[in-house]
Amino acid sequence: MKKIIQILFIIPMLTLSACGQSNKKEVSKNKSITMENVINKPENPYYSNTDTKKLNVSDAEWKKILPPNLYAVAREADTERAFTGTMWNDETKGTYYCAVCGYKLFNSNQKFTSSCGWPSFFEQENKESITFKLDKSYGMIRTEALCGRCNSHLGHLFNDGPEPTGKRYCMNAISLDFVPFKNNNNTETIVLGGGCFWCTEAVYENLDGVEKVTSGYAGGTVENPSYEEVCTGRTGAAEVVEITFDKTKTNLDEIFKVFFTVHDPTTLNRQGADVGTQYRSVIFYKNDEQRKAAESIIKELNKEVYDDKIVTTIEPLNKFYSAEDYHQNYYNLNKEKPYCQMVIQPKIEKFEKVFKDRLKKK
Repeated sequence: MKKIIQILFIIPMLTLSACGQSNKKEVSKNKSITMENVINKPENPYYSNTDTKKLNVSDAEWKKILPPNLYAVAREADTERAFTGTMWNDETKGTYYCAVCGYKLFNSNQKFTSSCGWPSFFEQENKESITFKLDKSYGMIRTEALCGRCNSHLGHLFNDGPEPTGKRYCMNAISLDFVPFKNNNNTETIVLGGGCFWCTEAVYENLDGVEKVTSGYAGGTVENPSYEEVCTGRTGAAEVVEITFDKTKTNLDEIFKVFFTVHDPTTLNRQGADVGTQYRSVIFYKNDEQRKAAESIIKELNKEVYDDKIVTTIEPLNKFYSAEDYHQNYYNLNKEKPYCQMVIQPKIEKFEKVFKDRLKKK
């Protein structure tokens, strides 16, 4: 890891009302690194794999943009032939997006092979990814499944799927774009705790090069603790996020610089009104490279940037436990709630100002 001091410079203090303050100077941006959308469709100006804002586009406009066969299914609720292509029984690991607007719909771990001949899933990505309405066409009573962002027809939902949900999301393959997980050495994961995981997750989801952010728990003595257990402060676990990033588009230096910018690492076991060891500032390392990188940046920041001593702990990662489903993607699904507006939003705004050249393109 290059010495962080070579790429740090002092920038004016940005006020953050949602977390504890420190008399520190700001951590600077890295040199801009270019990142592309996961899927590029230049002919479709509404297509985005990161934008979650709902679309209101007329069918006439979609007809100009979409291929005829996709338009027939997505906008006219047509159904493709069963056993079309290989998606219905493909077991490749990856992510499924809406072919019309790029919205994330499913992960491959939510998929199962059904004898119906269409791609089938037992669970959707999140509560906002797919919406439903009653379908009485063809003399049947069914539940139609629609993309939560563009309202395009995807297929139908049935109650004959496998456990744990008992649901079968029967989808048209043409309505789905599939991107396999990368099977190379370009990705890395790091686990960080900077107070409430809702805040940390929301920030890193907007950083170019970050492929996935999962809220969860690490450290402590309780196996697979619940949120309620962690909140007691007696488990020793911290609220953390597991960040998966593409090393060709970002790097550990930048991940750490964002970390030390959007939270206060000089307040012990506290971020703003969130108090307790579960909110401690912590870096969980999984190898010597990550440990040394964490030690290096803290040493340099203590010497050159922070007036108060950094209290961030550096701990070995024994096990990361994913948090309950309702904690995942929390900010994007609950923007109207006071905590999101008063605590998380200021952190995001601060991040966007300092790292404006490193935001994901929407």
